[in-house]
Amino acid sequence: LDGLFPLYWNEAAGTLALEIPRFDEDFLYQVSLPAGLGSNDIGLDRGQLGPARLVRFERVGPRVLLVARNTAFRATSDNPAERRAVRDAFAEGVLWAFPVAAETDGRVLVDAAPFVLRDAHGAVARLAAAGQGAFRLDAARSALWREGTKAFPRNTEMEARLTFASDAPGPLVRSVAADPNSVTLRERHSFVALPPDGYTPRPFDPRSGFFDLSYADYSVPISADITQRLLVRHRLEKRDPNAAVSDVAEPIVYYLDAGTPEPIRSALLDGARWWADAFEAAGFRGAFRVEVMPDSVDALDARYNVIQWVHRSTRGWSYGATVVDPRTGEIIKGHVTLGSLRVRQDYLLAEGMLAPYEGTRAGGFPAESDPLAAMALARLRQLAAHEVGHTLGLAHNFAASINGRASVMDYPAPLATLTAGGRVSLDSAYASGVGAWDVAAVRYGYAQFAPGTDEPAALEAMLRATRAAGLAYLSDADNAAGLDARGTQWDNGATALGSLEREMAVRRAALDRFDARAVRAGRPLALLEDVFVPLYLRHRYAVSGAARLVGGQTYAFALRGDGEPLPAPVPAREQRRALGALLDAVEPAALRIPAAMLRLPPRPPGFDRTRELFPGRTGLAFDPYAPAEVAAALVFDELTRPDRAARLAYQADADPALVTGPGPRLPALDEVYDEVTRRVWKAPAPASRTDAALRRVAQGAWTDALLALAGNANAAPAVRAVAAEHARELALWLGRLGTPTAERAHRAYYGDAIARFLARPAAPAPAATSLPAPPGPPIGSEEPEWTRRHAERMGAAQASAEEGVD
Repeated sequence: LDGLFPLYWNEAAGTLALEIPRFDEDFLYQVSLPAGLGSNDIGLDRGQLGPARLVRFERVGPRVLLVARNTAFRATSDNPAERRAVRDAFAEGVLWAFPVAAETDGRVLVDAAPFVLRDAHGAVARLAAAGQGAFRLDAARSALWREGTKAFPRNTEMEARLTFASDAPGPLVRSVAADPNSVTLRERHSFVALPPDGYTPRPFDPRSGFFDLSYADYSVPISADITQRLLVRHRLEKRDPNAAVSDVAEPIVYYLDAGTPEPIRSALLDGARWWADAFEAAGFRGAFRVEVMPDSVDALDARYNVIQWVHRSTRGWSYGATVVDPRTGEIIKGHVTLGSLRVRQDYLLAEGMLAPYEGTRAGGFPAESDPLAAMALARLRQLAAHEVGHTLGLAHNFAASINGRASVMDYPAPLATLTAGGRVSLDSAYASGVGAWDVAAVRYGYAQFAPGTDEPAALEAMLRATRAAGLAYLSDADNAAGLDARGTQWDNGATALGSLEREMAVRRAALDRFDARAVRAGRPLALLEDVFVPLYLRHRYAVSGAARLVGGQTYAFALRGDGEPLPAPVPAREQRRALGALLDAVEPAALRIPAAMLRLPPRPPGFDRTRELFPGRTGLAFDPYAPAEVAAALVFDELTRPDRAARLAYQADADPALVTGPGPRLPALDEVYDEVTRRVWKAPAPASRTDAALRRVAQGAWTDALLALAGNANAAPAVRAVAAEHARELALWLGRLGTPTAERAHRAYYGDAIARFLARPAAPAPAATSLPAPPGPPIGSEEPEWTRRHAERMGAAQASAEEGVD
């Protein structure tokens, strides 16, 4: 098999020899997973890429060493001694030692089988980390895999079929494996030639929206930053560098998995192709194409960018991975993984929002005119564009939604609106095409300037134009921090408060008409719960966004002299309005459930409960208060988040003239918690018995959250002090008020709970009694019931084998 490194396959013996025609030349080495396990929770997916290492073969007497270079520390000086000084200061790694089997004219032959027949991808460690048992590689049941062993001019591929054995496999393995005691995966080893010379790295700018490749360069001047950062992007060149718009020397081409069925295939092709417009706007004509993968293309061949349609047994994320030249940041290969269950879960979202199965549509819609499928396919177009965007070098932009869907690199929730008649509409659930941010980002990352252009000045002008257009940028760390409400995922709209208000109105309208019409005729009525859960919790992401306004800030990735605004607290009035809207979400009117859920039949045989449903305390019967408990806890968990509580505790201490200027002072932590307790505990009792019970659910969730914060050793001392004092005042209030009989036991219970906590302040934080929420992101997904049943069958089979049962 002639290629970058020729291979010699002996079919009869099942052996593989590797020829090394040259030494001391760098190339890339990568391990990947051509055939996976099928469980998102474990994370061993088909097509998964491992890290790429810069390596070389070195001959040492009778052995050949595969040496990994240390690319994190380097010297780019012209002085060989300076480069050697840095190289010798930081450890390299010898990944493998091959005994020389034969040699002719400087060409060396080695036995590749031991190198390939090992767990280089770390499947054993991944299974253990997922709590799925102690697995071991079983060499007797492992073998080289001829179909994946190939050689090409720019890369050589070697693949093995590896069997991992365990005497006690975990439930996730049992849910997917044909035999959970012997799990067989395939691991591939790729040797990839480095790109040819001619690529010009572009310095990274934190305002650009791109990923970066960073390394320490010890040869830079003392005045320079030792950490050098380069933009991660594909190589793209104009045929005519002087032309504003030019044909390209070589387009960027992606190949879509031919195993993708229609109409999904067409939707993915459409969405991925949106990027052609962004490259056209950046001055590149015909620069980006997406085609169906022909039989001649191997998805793991380093010469091809691919979009794989990957199946799992459970819901999970899609990914945009890249193989990157660690020297320059040039993307060698884009590798997209799209989870196949996603489209089905968007269909589920539409069923809950619309409850569409009435009249002649009770049994479903014709495939050619199904509005629910149309919405789900619209989401797939956006998803394809999003993940391809990552493989073009683009990071998430969770602030894009404030600019009217300005980027496919945001996480968009399906936009629902109300018609004039008060019905829910999903006609514009998802946008079509790349947005203004995407165009601006691609222009910054890929634009090729005419010779003689001051490139740094031109790039800075692009960033300033993006800012002048009002396009905001916040990414993953900003979303996780929960500080700036603009950086919320799964949202729509210019403001977080407006988004919550709209979602609550849409959610209420959908819940008011939610009934058996949300399930197709002939399906078990118990499946109403599957559709109900994502509808009832539809506002969970809007709650997260609005909570960021309380004790929040707005900020940008400012550089000195660029004119970007400095961080500023959310105005006091907006913080208080957001708090009011959050507390509206825990009022009984917001927590009510539809009448159809009160008479929900238990799940029938063959339709087991899954983790995607509300937990409960009523056995087979649907727990009518569990949804309210979960929804209330979502709000209170946000308001008692330790970092948010600390910001609230500190923000009122600062000099208003320095922080906020004129206007009302910022709310302090004790003021916020006083308002929560006033609305939750001290408001007049509802007249309805059901509403009174829902109020008690919210009261319990608030008290749980408050005590958990007071006992959280990681919370700031000022926060714990305020939470504990507030709990003490609440206990006194609960104890001195006379209450109706229906409320007496409830108040006594929580008064006693507070007293027990205060009596043992050094004890570990009390465990919350509130029920956990079903899994959240990726938005609107479920665990198919067949995975649990398969796990049960595999577990029973294992138990029978262990007990010797026939």
